[in-house]
Amino acid sequence: MKITAAISRHNFYSLIWHASFLAFARNFIDVDTIIPSMLVDAGSKSVQIGIMTAIMLGGATFTQLIFAPFISNYSYKKPFLLMGINARILALLALGLMLFFSSSLKGSHVVWLIFILITLFSLGGAFANISYTDILGKSILQDSRKSFFSIKQVITGSILFVSALLAKKVLTLHNYPVNYAHMFLIGSGSLLLASLGFWNLKEKVHSRLSIRNPVHFFNLVKKELKENKRLLSYLGWINTQGVSIALLPFVILYAKEHFQTESTQTGTYLLFKVIGSVTTGLLLFILSGRFKYRYLLYINTFLAVTLPGMMLLFSHQPPFFLVFLTGGVVFALFGITLNGVLLEVSGTSNRALYTGIAGAGSIIPALFPLLGGWLIKQYGFQLFFFTFIAVVLSSLFFIQKLNCKK
Repeated sequence: MKITAAISRHNFYSLIWHASFLAFARNFIDVDTIIPSMLVDAGSKSVQIGIMTAIMLGGATFTQLIFAPFISNYSYKKPFLLMGINARILALLALGLMLFFSSSLKGSHVVWLIFILITLFSLGGAFANISYTDILGKSILQDSRKSFFSIKQVITGSILFVSALLAKKVLTLHNYPVNYAHMFLIGSGSLLLASLGFWNLKEKVHSRLSIRNPVHFFNLVKKELKENKRLLSYLGWINTQGVSIALLPFVILYAKEHFQTESTQTGTYLLFKVIGSVTTGLLLFILSGRFKYRYLLYINTFLAVTLPGMMLLFSHQPPFFLVFLTGGVVFALFGITLNGVLLEVSGTSNRALYTGIAGAGSIIPALFPLLGGWLIKQYGFQLFFFTFIAVVLSSLFFIQKLNCKK
């Protein structure tokens, strides 16, 4: 069924509503600053930071290979979208309440509960993302997609900035763990409001992709990989440039271990990351009719490499503010290109399948934080930074093969 301009506009605003409150929540549950800082304050070390980063940024998406065959069999994806976001809301609520009463728990129990609840939060996001990508692709007209990805950054920009200032304030009002409890409870409430945008969506049904059993699913995956060479290049790009968003949690660890940064500084780093992300979104919105994804991919590779470069060149006093400012740019560019290129590579009927393949194919981003935690523990940060640079630079080969046209 062909989507009309009126329905496309309705869904555009519904998704912007969700994006706005998600933007407010994001700074209270930021995976690059807030969560790793909380883990360090709870007593975690490099290996544990690596495990949690792997779960948040890569491991959970691997489960999309399990979710995708199930979801692909249903014409309507909205119920699964709501299930995913509700799981995230409940996980954050439970995490906030647990931290409030953590004084009555053993330290090791607190760390384990944090891991369990963050894992549930991440799995909920992976589950919801399959349906979100499918609904986004068939609910907004193709000519409006670039504008959507860019204007989402602009409209939510002021919200991101205000919430970053508020998050910075909340972090300093109390000490651990009460400050983080407040953070996650605010994040849970914001996500609850964001979910109203999903409830308001008008999902148009397209032909579904019928998957009979796991063997049939893997045959479909094999067929798509064989017939669509750009999908192979997309997976190669994800597995190389995808590690770029796994760096900042280790920068937080580096700052806390070597420079004894406090919660006030963590809040400032978050603010600079937001400034970088919002500025990037504004610039891309202005240029939305002229930029091509391939150029963004090349630019992001260069910027991602400069992050550890700054840490290596200025080891005695790294410019952390500049690192997080640039990290915000890298985060925004990767988020925009990740979804945009997937929509270009995939088709209407196989989009949920492609989302599952892309999530499950993110093997290196899932394993790299584990490797990073081990490298830091055994050999220190310098070898970790050089390894990061080598992996990200290898993405140039796959970007050239992708040859994005739009």
